[in-house]
Amino acid sequence: MKRIFCIIGVVAMSLGVVGNLSAQETIIETVATGCKTELETYCKNVTPGEGRILACLYAYQDKLSGKCEYALYNAAARLERAVAALTYVTSECEADVAANCGGVKAGEGRLLQCLEKNEAKVSQRCKGALKDVGLKK
Repeated sequence: MKRIFCIIGVVAMSLGVVGNLSAQETIIETVATGCKTELETYCKNVTPGEGRILACLYAYQDKLSGKCEYALYNAAARLERAVAALTYVTSECEADVAANCGGVKAGEGRLLQCLEKNEAKVSQRCKGALKDVGLKK
């Protein structure tokens, strides 16, 4: 269980910097729904942000219901897949980003928009990676 909390915490912070906001919201909703009772019982006075809610759940890990544990495992698995996809796209598109989007600040989909804007100059390798992970049709 400790590994799951670490994965969720680290990856959620990473995705906050470079990730897809709608994916984050879905993962957060999964945990919020699955752990609703625990959040209302143990963490109701915790100020959200900076991993405090996750730390609260971690503090009460011995009291978590099966439903909450499943939600946390599910969220962790989805986050691991998101990180794998991000790593793959990063490695395949690194040169394209450097060549075409060097001055673009990462986050909020700006790099993806830049790659789309410069599609004619983007390598097939990068285009394929974006398609493989569902960021491009």
